[in-house]
Amino acid sequence: MTKKNQIFAGIEGGHNEFENAKVLLQSIPYDGTSTWGKGADEGFGAFLDAAQNMEIYDIETNSEVYQEGVHIIDPILEDASPEAVFEAVYQNTQQHLDTDKFLTFFGGEHSISIGIIKAFYERHPDITILQLDAHTDLRPHYHGSPYNHACAVYDASQNANLIQVGIRSMDSSELEYLDRDKCYFAEDMYGHTDWMEDSLSKITDKVYITLDLDVFDPSIMPATGTPEPGGMQWNPMIQYLRKVFEQKNVLGFDIVELAPIEGLTAPQFLAAKLYYKMLSYKFASS
Repeated sequence: MTKKNQIFAGIEGGHNEFENAKVLLQSIPYDGTSTWGKGADEGFGAFLDAAQNMEIYDIETNSEVYQEGVHIIDPILEDASPEAVFEAVYQNTQQHLDTDKFLTFFGGEHSISIGIIKAFYERHPDITILQLDAHTDLRPHYHGSPYNHACAVYDASQNANLIQVGIRSMDSSELEYLDRDKCYFAEDMYGHTDWMEDSLSKITDKVYITLDLDVFDPSIMPATGTPEPGGMQWNPMIQYLRKVFEQKNVLGFDIVELAPIEGLTAPQFLAAKLYYKMLSYKFASS
């Protein structure tokens, strides 16, 4: 029997059974390449615990999206090497793309997204990868591997339409891979909303979202491995995400880099609420 804490929002029922659920949720608790703060391997448990304590009616969309069904599938526990993790995630995502369900993933650190993204752009060559992040993550290799968290979207930049939002930290070695016309720096976004429509105009109809929680300002999301000052606040983020879901066909998403802080529950509640908001927007728009 599935443990209650492995049921999304703690609500049992047939809606969560695989054959009924419209959403698959998979944990990939890998934290092998993070280079400063550790703990992202503990994120999923904290996220599920917080989700049990949400009020499940979404005011914006006048919906209770949990009823669409969220089936939690077995986690990917491979951790032998960054290369082994990439291969396991890539093959797993290919298989789940055949289900025609809405695929969602929860990290772990951001390197887990590389295999997911590759499977998506191979299946949908016209897809946009929308990266919401504090860091560009465009290094071809880091610490001897192309599957490091600092390389999270390099492969996407070479093989798909990559849009980067919320960026406020990078290494100079990444400049040659940066497309400035498709990168929205946090400093330029502050106090403005025109960036939203401008970025939307560059996103193709199909989109996959990879969201590193350090895109948020550490005042509301301190529980990440590499918090950066000057990040996004909650309301502009959900305003933007709603536009993306309303105007584009979002095929899936991941949320990564939640590293819980003992005694501080607000960050995991933000992550749970964010996940629920994104599902609410998806099914309100479908």
